[in-house]
Amino acid sequence: MRARYELADIVRQSGSRFLSERAVLPYHQKVLRAIAQCRTAALGGHVERCTACGLEHVSYNGCRNRHCPKCQGANRDKWIQARQDDLLDCRYFHVVFTLPECLNIFCLHYPKELYDLLFLSAKQTLHTFGRDDQYLGAAMGAVAVLHTWGQTLMLHPHIHLIVPAGGIDKAGDWKHTRSGGKYLFPVKAMSAVYRGKFMSGFQDFLEEHGMALTEELKSAVYRKDWVVYTKLPFGGAAQVIEYLGRYTHKVAISNHRLSGIEPDKVSFTYKDYSDGGKTKTMTLEPVEFLRRFCLHILPHGFRKIRHFGILASRNKPKLKAQQQKMNPPKTEQQSPVYQKARTFCVEIKQCPRCKTGQMEIVMSFRPHAPPQRPPPSPVASSLSEH
Repeated sequence: MRARYELADIVRQSGSRFLSERAVLPYHQKVLRAIAQCRTAALGGHVERCTACGLEHVSYNGCRNRHCPKCQGANRDKWIQARQDDLLDCRYFHVVFTLPECLNIFCLHYPKELYDLLFLSAKQTLHTFGRDDQYLGAAMGAVAVLHTWGQTLMLHPHIHLIVPAGGIDKAGDWKHTRSGGKYLFPVKAMSAVYRGKFMSGFQDFLEEHGMALTEELKSAVYRKDWVVYTKLPFGGAAQVIEYLGRYTHKVAISNHRLSGIEPDKVSFTYKDYSDGGKTKTMTLEPVEFLRRFCLHILPHGFRKIRHFGILASRNKPKLKAQQQKMNPPKTEQQSPVYQKARTFCVEIKQCPRCKTGQMEIVMSFRPHAPPQRPPPSPVASSLSEH
């Protein structure tokens, strides 16, 4: 169901004021401009026609920006469809690595460097425990996805990892984690190793940029354990597909969370996890809302989804060989999300009126140009002759 309010409406309504009151980075401006123009005449479009009943439909082009709430559904479905081929017949864990709030200031000014280090530290932590015979003694892998936001759009950098419950040992055989894949690694031990890995790289980063680790920051960093959270394992590949669909192509806020837009305020819903996960409403001044949204615009070219270990692209042959050994069952019938992704390319072209024909593009038009009269429909011509 189409959302009543859209992020694009806020950008078009308050974007000029936001740019005049704040020092907005050029690449942030580019993203906001793309969102405002998404699916409007500004980007051009095309005319589609049904091959069966002759229905014609004008569609404006999407911006395809990864921060746009309206452009992620199709990207997500296609990505999930491709990832289906990488699944192993085993349990999977959902692991979350979070940065402490005291490092947020560095994430604001050096997002690429800090987020790259976050990915690297999480990967190194997982590999450290995986290669240790005390815990597993095998090469592991994961799909890692960066999220930078909390429910109220404040900065909250963390990485979600989907991790197979095991790895490939030196003999080339699959080895499950403890209790047959029902247990990953001790969370407190992972937290300590993760903090050590990150801080080692962080101190190198500070030296490269002519900064020092102050006693105040050092105290804040080491005052408490860093959050590493491991959820109970999934039951199988079908549940993994469900989770991939939820996490991979999220943006800071979806249009459906917007509950009200006025000239002087924007309202949106959020879950208050400090109050039992209750759904509440927050109201912000439009410029503040856009400021918070821009906190989560990633640098150009930054990869927010990464595969490493046995799931990395260079290890595809090894992964395929392991899949053959496991003889995984087909999961198409088990996962509604995969079913949607698998049929996406067909359903998106299905005629919404007759449900039998396919919508084909009969003409395209340039940005800001009105659609011309498309060539006559063969279907309509045949009907008029009779």
